[in-house]
Amino acid sequence: MQSKAEQIMSKKGFIKAEMDKAFPKEQSDRLWNDATVKLSEYLRKYESLPKGVHTHTDSRIFPSSAIYLTIKPILGEDAAYKVIEDAAIAGCVGIQAKLAGLMRVPGMKSLFVKMWDPMTKKIFGSTCGFQNVFYPNKKGEYRMDVTECPYRRYFTELGCPEITKVFCGNDDRIYGNLPGLEFIRTGTLGRGADRCDFCLRIRNN
Repeated sequence: MQSKAEQIMSKKGFIKAEMDKAFPKEQSDRLWNDATVKLSEYLRKYESLPKGVHTHTDSRIFPSSAIYLTIKPILGEDAAYKVIEDAAIAGCVGIQAKLAGLMRVPGMKSLFVKMWDPMTKKIFGSTCGFQNVFYPNKKGEYRMDVTECPYRRYFTELGCPEITKVFCGNDDRIYGNLPGLEFIRTGTLGRGADRCDFCLRIRNN
């Protein structure tokens, strides 16, 4: 039976594909195993986190940290960062394409904007380790700010705060070019701002 760390890593094939480009296959496999061991250590260390926080740490923050910190001493910071960033770019392509297709369905843009209020409070709210400022809902628009983020917190605790920027970029990659929608962001915590602002609204033209 696979360990929890092995189960998580088995879903990170898009990162392994980038590692296979950076290393000979045998070395890549060995480093992948080393990263899995490191991930197991993180899971044990942080097992008492609230359930909502685990939804972000276990599937994204901890495996990305484990992989990055395993390959960084060998590749150097810039090349190791590129492995994680290129994997994130590849991983977002399919999600963005599916959403783009959905936005072409009549009425879907309005529904998509409306769903952000309950979805944010459930997945990106205080029970999941975030602190937010929520703005009054306007027709065709959703706005909020994130003032504290578990991605910045735990990437920083694990010694790789720079990786936070990769996940900041995922919002731009997924929501930044959806048909009929405008995604507006002026800064993020991971890029040095005092908050991550998030505005999604239906284009008027």
